This record gives sequence, C-alpha cells and structure tokens, in this order.
Amino acid sequence: MKKRRFPLYVQILLGMLLGILAGFVAVRTGHGQFIDHWVRPWGQIFIKLLQVIAIPLVFCSLVKGVISLKDIAHLSRLGGRVLLIYIGTTVFAIVFGLFMALVVSPGKLCDASHLSGMEGFVQTAVESAQKATEGKERGPLAFFEDLVPENIISAASSNQNMLQIIFFAILFGTALLAVPAEKTRAVRSFIDGLNEVMLKMVDFIILAAPVGVFALMASMVVSNAGNASVFSALAVYTLTVAVALLCMIFLFYPALIFFFSKMSPKRFIRAMYPVQLLGFTTSSSSATLPFNMETLEKKLGISEKTVSFVLPVGATINMDGTSCYQAIAVVFIAQVMGIHLDWGDLLSIVALTTISSIGTPGIPGGSYVILTMVLSSVGIPSEGLALILGVDRPLDMLRTSVNVTGDATVSVLVDTPDTDKA
Repeated sequence: MKKRRFPLYVQILLGMLLGILAGFVAVRTGHGQFIDHWVRPWGQIFIKLLQVIAIPLVFCSLVKGVISLKDIAHLSRLGGRVLLIYIGTTVFAIVFGLFMALVVSPGKLCDASHLSGMEGFVQTAVESAQKATEGKERGPLAFFEDLVPENIISAASSNQNMLQIIFFAILFGTALLAVPAEKTRAVRSFIDGLNEVMLKMVDFIILAAPVGVFALMASMVVSNAGNASVFSALAVYTLTVAVALLCMIFLFYPALIFFFSKMSPKRFIRAMYPVQLLGFTTSSSSATLPFNMETLEKKLGISEKTVSFVLPVGATINMDGTSCYQAIAVVFIAQVMGIHLDWGDLLSIVALTTISSIGTPGIPGGSYVILTMVLSSVGIPSEGLALILGVDRPLDMLRTSVNVTGDATVSVLVDTPDTDKA
C-alpha cells in the first residue's frame, strides 16, 4: 500500500509550528545552548543552499528572459505596448506593496529589544547603515554608478552585488541577440541547459525546507528569549499582504479597465471569478492559462489573436502579485530585525523586484531564491526568510489569483477596439 505524504506546504507549516514549540520548550527548560549548537546550523545550511544558487539562477533566467523579449516584440505590433503595460503594472504593485508595508509597519509590532542577542543581525544592520551613509556622501548618482561592476567575477562573489549581476545579464542577453543566431547556438544551448540544472537544484533544496524552517524558527525563538510578539507581527503581516493583493484584484485592475478600455469592470470581475478561484486552488499561472484564455475569448469577447499572444507572455514575465508580496515581505523582515531602509534601499527593492520578475522561475520555491537575493542586496540577513515561509502557502494562492487577473486585464486593455461596453 502506497504511503500518503503531506504536501510540501503542509510540511513547511508543520516545520514552522514544531520549530516554534521546540524553541519555547528549550527556553523554558534552559536548553537554549542545545538549539544553538545542534539545531541552528541546519537552518543556516538551508539558507546558504538558497543563496549559493541565486546568482547562476538569476543570471540564466534573465538572459533567457531578455532573449525571449525580441521574439515577443517581433511576434506582434502590440508587443512593445504589452511589455510596457506589464512593466508598469509590476512597478505599481511593488510601490503599492512598499506603501502598505511602511504605513501598516507590521514588523514594528515585534519587540525589537529582544533582538539584541542576535549579534549577526545587528552587525548586518550596522553594515547596511554604513553602506547607506557612504552612498549619500558620494552623491545622488551613486546608485547608478554601483550598477556597473568593475569585475564580473568579483561581483559574482557576493549576493549583495546582485544589481551588478542583473546589469551584466541584461547586457549579455542584449549582445547575444545582436549576434547572428548560427554563431550563438552553442551559447544559447549552454544557457538553456544550465538554467534547467539550476531549476532542478531548486527542487532538491526546497525538499529540505521543512527541516530548514524548523531549525530557523527554533533558533529564532531561543535568540528572542521566547518573545511571542514576533508572531503577532506575523499575523498582521499576513493580513497586510492579503489586503494589498485584494486591492490589486478589486480596485487597481477594475480601475485600469474603467479608464483605459471600453469594457465594464463589473462584467470583467464577474467573468474572472472562476479563473481567480482556479488560480487560487492550483497556485499556478501556467495551470490556469488554458481556462483564462477560454474565459477571455468566450465570455469577454477578446480576440483569439490578442489572447494567444498576451496571456502566455504574461504567465512568463508578469508577476504583479508576487512582486507586491515580495516588497511587503522585505520591509516586514527588515522591521522585525530593526534594520532601517533608506530611500536608496527602497529604490533598490523596486529595481531588483521589477527586473527579476522577468526571470522569476515559475516553480515552487523559485520566489524564495529571488527573495533571498533581494534581502541580501539591501543588507538584510536571509535568515529572516524563515519568518514568512510558514504562512506563505495561502498567500501564494492569493498572489496567483492576482497574477492571472493582471494578465487578463492587459489583454482587455490592448484589445479595446474589439470590445464593447456591457
């Protein structure tokens, strides 16, 4: 008889809950040193595994993304317009996420005084502040100056230089497009193969997520001396993300349709309910794609040419829900750890999240790697990822609903000549 296995997200949630329980038991019984010496290292190993593949994964994904953009541009006269709208909605989602996180400030509900024992986090905060100060002394264009690496090998030696890696990947991909295809066939094949290997490595690493989350949460509870305020902050964080994503679905997209198309927002929302529900239950834009295409064509009257072009592109590069969530997550983790983010850091978050959305792997756990990259780039310890992994599954389901709604919205916007008011 075949044994039933819990889904991975259930395993991660159980790992989080058991880690919290183990941490509190260790604090109450005076076995905190055991957690530090024998449990905490497994959490560090999990984080390092995510970090070690971040640079090659982002590089390969972005190069493939840049190469595909030329095909998109040549596929249709609407290609450039579609790309601009997708980028515009992504930037809005990130900025809106930052706004929600800064206004609600869920991480500040955590008692920061208990973080004093976390020497590594405090040291990172100090280094981040020093980095920000140096940037101000060098002038307003320091951010753009830092985009260009002096040495790509040196830049690739640290995840904090991820913006430089992204710059090089875009430059490399653009140059690859400029060279005749017959001369770059081997390079393209190598990039494709390396990308597949990186994705498979992500699959392997995510299998260790339950153990890693258990270790990280247990050590975090011990480090915070059993401080429970972090969990009330986590509840507010979850609510903040949910409200932000629902605002995207029921306010932002209907507003775009009302002002920039000939379709009734009410008609659009009614037709999209089943698609959103399917996206919510499957947590996969790709799995929802056929139903989304059928709904737009048959229920909303969008032309097959528009749907067959816009939706597949959106499923690849349009991640409004994921981008909004990542912005809130980064600020939340920084607030919990008492790390101040200045305007330069916020700008870096917008730039990194926007660009990386083109190359975010469409696999379970792919967003975790991107998130560790963004955290490292603005001087936030990646260990903070453990705070949000336990509640990630329901939020992942909701942000998938946002992603598929965003794809459908752009289809309506670019198909306005063939759409009537209803």
